[in-house]
Amino acid sequence: MLNFMCTTCGVQYNKSNYPPMYCTICSEERQYINPNGQTWTTLQLMKEKNFQNIIRFEEENLFSIQTSPKFGIGQTAYLVKNKGFNLLWDCVSYIDEKTIEEIKRLGGLDAIALSHPHYYSSKIEWAEEFDVPVYIHEDDQEWVTRQSDKIIFWSGESLELDNGVNIRRLGGHYKGGAVLEWQTGNEQKGVLLTGDIIQVVADPKWVSFMYSYPNLIPLPAKKVKEISEVVETLKFDRIYNAFHGIVKENGKLVVHNSANRYIEALEGTLFDT
Repeated sequence: MLNFMCTTCGVQYNKSNYPPMYCTICSEERQYINPNGQTWTTLQLMKEKNFQNIIRFEEENLFSIQTSPKFGIGQTAYLVKNKGFNLLWDCVSYIDEKTIEEIKRLGGLDAIALSHPHYYSSKIEWAEEFDVPVYIHEDDQEWVTRQSDKIIFWSGESLELDNGVNIRRLGGHYKGGAVLEWQTGNEQKGVLLTGDIIQVVADPKWVSFMYSYPNLIPLPAKKVKEISEVVETLKFDRIYNAFHGIVKENGKLVVHNSANRYIEALEGTLFDT
């Protein structure tokens, strides 16, 4: 029996003798099944090919992890080091001995926390390797495709993982969609790691919000306003998204202005066309 992995989104499934008929993550409107058809792989097959994880220093106590060549959605995971507490924020599908050794060299992991189902990847492989819990908001538990007692389904609007390290539920892209507030990062000015619950766009002076990115389905104005109001209460100045987009400074103002622009566009007051 094998843990099959969807090649389109990179999410791993419970052990089975045969691949599932389709990926539950990809077969709904926020994602898509490849037009060429549903395909599967396994971690072992990936190890036999030319995949590797590139771990980069981003700033003091923050490292990014990306798989090359691109696999699945191609997201970036982050290792946050917070005074003896190491957190993996979001996840990538690929993991090998070289990756494990490098993470251990950086102090290992104490926990994994995930923004939303598109980045669940091979979360249990990572959790079992480092013997750590995986934090997922209970509102998204229906999307978990590989069950494990390593998973902790948290509830409510926030969860403190360590001093100054908090998961905050914003909803939007997914009902349990969450961001990570790292208050001591960025020289105590704070960092917000957003996955794509809040998306840094091509012009990094702006961010955006979507129900579906590949299918271009926007969020309602009411929800964007709610997200903006919650973000206003958080401590941060810099933003990192899941695709290495960075708002280097004034992140809170950027979210505020972007939410207002988004709402004005939806309501037809931003432009006339």
